[in-house]
Amino acid sequence: MQRIPKFLLLLSLTIFLFSCKENEREKQLDIREKILSEKENIFAQKESEFQSLLKMRDSLYAKKTDSVIVPTWPVDILGKWSGKVICTESTCSDYVIGDQRTDVWEFVNDSLQTSVNVYSNNNLVRTYSGKLENNEIRLNFKTDSTAAKLVDMNILLNEISPGKMRGKRTITVNNNCSAAFSVELVRPSK
Repeated sequence: MQRIPKFLLLLSLTIFLFSCKENEREKQLDIREKILSEKENIFAQKESEFQSLLKMRDSLYAKKTDSVIVPTWPVDILGKWSGKVICTESTCSDYVIGDQRTDVWEFVNDSLQTSVNVYSNNNLVRTYSGKLENNEIRLNFKTDSTAAKLVDMNILLNEISPGKMRGKRTITVNNNCSAAFSVELVRPSK
């Protein structure tokens, strides 16, 4: 009779251990399931926020295209001009009074702004952002903050007539020196 109880004892101990392991696995699965559910909820919230942002962006674009008028250069200014720039004042070693430069200036419109591309020997040298206000053209070029030289160029063309524009360009380099130039643009003959 003692063999049967030992066998039963061994069997019940095995069943007990097996059931403990199963309970532990169930607990681990429950924990994993809760974590996964939390992640799904967080993802659903982020997706909802993303969809809201997309709707807001689309509505802003719709309003922007309806209400914003993109500036354009007038037809008599649009296109290519021969440009002559002469240094008239300088505290910078890079610019010498009397130096002159001749380039091609092209007034262009794009979908966002008016600008002027300056070409030397058919190579694009610089692009100025620009605007026309009160019969004056203001152009600006600024290097970004990562450039070795911080350059800020401003041009005011305030003598505008058919076929000719005149004004002044000022350059500031690294906020410690400046130079001034006379600017004359002439519409090339065809």
